[in-house]
Amino acid sequence: MQEKPKQPYSAIAGLIRQKGPITVAEYMDLALNAYYGSKNPFGAAGDFITAPEISQMFGEMIGVWLADLWLQTGRPRQVKLVELGPGRGTLAKDVMRAISAWPEFKSAVTLHLVETSGRLRDIQAAALQNHRVEWHDRLDQVPEGMCFIIANEFFDALPIHQFEMTNGEWKERCVGYDEEKDAFYFMTSTMPNGK
Repeated sequence: MQEKPKQPYSAIAGLIRQKGPITVAEYMDLALNAYYGSKNPFGAAGDFITAPEISQMFGEMIGVWLADLWLQTGRPRQVKLVELGPGRGTLAKDVMRAISAWPEFKSAVTLHLVETSGRLRDIQAAALQNHRVEWHDRLDQVPEGMCFIIANEFFDALPIHQFEMTNGEWKERCVGYDEEKDAFYFMTSTMPNGK
């Protein structure tokens, strides 16, 4: 791993100094929040580009698929279209453009975006200003009812717990911080239940 902490990642090093090693999931969560909260990583000027940013056809095809799904489910009058990790709102915008061909479906839809970054919420609000949108920090905050859930390149960035079998014992992979080397490193920790 051997990466030097930089702002805002020095806060992670400080937490490890104070608390001790943290799980890979905790490290990923802190790093992702710092990353998405401090910059706009999408597009040609960013760090990566996703399918909705390359062509509007990606989102429009998903919109047509959702319209078919809506028809198959009996044309419900209220549908929550939930997007997990909506980036700049491009996918949702393209989906909404496509479902405009079904005015009854479009009027039934309320967009629910699961997004923790205030910075990205502002970008999404500008992209989706002509639509009814509600933001949530977590999926379980979306009100109950008929939901269609979409996510593009979301699950590959979720914080995960990693485990490895060492000498017949499961251990959780953790991230430590070496003061002398000024670097993060992987280590393992015995699971509390010893299994």
